[in-house]
Amino acid sequence: MSGQANQSPRDYSAFDVELTHQALNIRLFGRLLKWMHPYRITLGVSIALVLLGATTSVLLPVVTGRVLIDTVLLPSAASDDLPDYGLVDLTHWLADAWSVDLLVAAGVIYIVMHIGHAFLMFLHQLTLVSSALKALRDLRMDLFASLQNKPIAFYDHVAVGRVMTRVSNDVENLFALLTGFGMLMGEFVPFFLALFLMLHISIELTMVVAITLPVAAVGTYAFRMVMSRIFRLIRDSVSSLNQYMQEDLSGIDVVQLSGREALNIDQYGERNKENRHQEFRAINYEVLYENFNNSLASMATAGIVWYGGGSVVQESISLGALVLFTHLINLMVQPVVMLGQQFNVLFRSMASGERIFQAIDWEESIHEPKEPAQLPERLAGEVEFRHVDFGYYADDPILKDVSFRIEPGEKLAIVGPTGSGKSTIIRLLMRFYDFRDDMIFLDGVDVNQINSHELHRRVGVVLQDFHIFSGTVRDNITLGNPDITDERAEWAARVVNAHRFIQQLPAGYDAELGERGKSLSQGQRQLLAFARVLAADPEILVLDEATASIDTATELVIQDALHKLTEGRTSIMIAHRLQTIRECDRILVLHHGVVHEHGTHEELLAKKGIYYTLHELQFQDAEIAKELSGETTLSDVDRVVAITETGWDEADEESLHADPAEPEQPSPLGGEKID
Repeated sequence: MSGQANQSPRDYSAFDVELTHQALNIRLFGRLLKWMHPYRITLGVSIALVLLGATTSVLLPVVTGRVLIDTVLLPSAASDDLPDYGLVDLTHWLADAWSVDLLVAAGVIYIVMHIGHAFLMFLHQLTLVSSALKALRDLRMDLFASLQNKPIAFYDHVAVGRVMTRVSNDVENLFALLTGFGMLMGEFVPFFLALFLMLHISIELTMVVAITLPVAAVGTYAFRMVMSRIFRLIRDSVSSLNQYMQEDLSGIDVVQLSGREALNIDQYGERNKENRHQEFRAINYEVLYENFNNSLASMATAGIVWYGGGSVVQESISLGALVLFTHLINLMVQPVVMLGQQFNVLFRSMASGERIFQAIDWEESIHEPKEPAQLPERLAGEVEFRHVDFGYYADDPILKDVSFRIEPGEKLAIVGPTGSGKSTIIRLLMRFYDFRDDMIFLDGVDVNQINSHELHRRVGVVLQDFHIFSGTVRDNITLGNPDITDERAEWAARVVNAHRFIQQLPAGYDAELGERGKSLSQGQRQLLAFARVLAADPEILVLDEATASIDTATELVIQDALHKLTEGRTSIMIAHRLQTIRECDRILVLHHGVVHEHGTHEELLAKKGIYYTLHELQFQDAEIAKELSGETTLSDVDRVVAITETGWDEADEESLHADPAEPEQPSPLGGEKID
């Protein structure tokens, strides 16, 4: 499959708005059940338990009305044809076996059945929650894996805060959906059993209750129509809150430096106020709907007492049957109330389910070759760009007919004004975006024919916006790569002169770093980023403005390490600092995505073109760098490291020419020893 040089514009806003918002999406619910499939045995046990528990919930009022009232307290012939499910015979048998009164026997049966009902429902909820949590754990992992494999282009357009909402809030809403459905099943089983009993007791009384059902159905439909829009607004407001908070906390240093705290609090407050407003609307309608259903139940009970009372007086039904009937009304109405409440969960959860599956189904990925090229154990390191045309969108080209070749072991610097396409070259080399075949080659192999994981292993990159993970210093160097031993990690740290400051940390290489390495200085984080890439021993080294945030003295230390590490290794450097550029074999000058100049430092200065202009703009910095880099030896570099860590007032000029304090360290990668 070939990549595309020019991507058609894609509507990434669809990631949030192209949802059906159905109250019950059967297809979506069916997909969700696939994650429940591995735990179907636990789910089946839960269903069996709820069926048993629902049966006991119906038998409890039978004990009260049919056994206790009509058999023990007020025996009535009118109740002889009513089903008792063997409870009357059980009461007599228990009274005879224990030599107790019928009242005591009926009470014991009621208590045992009540305890059994509670125990069965407890086990039902426990098994249901267990299977739901395991299924959602797997779903969350699949969602996270899907997001991990999304291309860089996806995150260039989609806010991270909105993506995080899908992994956290939306998955949590699905838990409420799965458990709610299970509990709703426990309510509707008694509904049908109660309806059967009510029809058996009195068809007339059942019709009295049935009058309320159409009213409840109309109310439920109206409630659904109103709540569907409210819950969409709630989901949008929650996403907006998460997105704003993520952006604010990620840039908290800029917020505080610019004094935007009060403004940001106000803006967050507006979003929070909108969320609160919609939540209040939802709560008001929920309370209104619940009270509406409860009122219907009370009206049905009143009708039964009025109509059924006359039947009791006329002895057409027994008092126990009437009491049983009133209990059964609650068993019928309660599921309707629960259904209305479950609609709330449905509206929330179905929208969340749509968002989750939309993220999983979002078809955007970097193509992988069907038959990847087999690379040698070590690449020579030749890099070639052939007439590369690329734009993130078809009408906005970034690179225009860019061609150049880097010989194995050569150092190439790429310079140019901001927006000229320097970083785009690196992103294409790493295949962060799709592009046409036969444009970029490593050792003569089209990079589109190289598996992306293999490509990333062969090309080490230090981006301008490097990232430090939460974990130990050692973890941040090895990144979980089993091929990087502790010795190699420490060697890489020594090469980039990070070993000294790491040893000064409380636990050394086992010191825990906070989020994004906030406990370290900018320079220290940069050195760790260098150590991370160099420990992986890539054949090709890429530095994208890697020294942009480093002070001049620290840059001197890094340049000394890079000089050793880039020896015999193909290197591409994107930098504005002249010390880095002047050490490169050749310099490529980009302007508006076109290669305008190509040559050595001296050749480009002689042309007096774009590079000459950039050089003149940095003339003063270049002079300072020249003075510092004079006749510096490796021991001088160690002295500079010590000076920058302890202060200039604690080091004198003679210390710059003292013998190195540390013994020679062998390189675990082979080759010459390193001081």
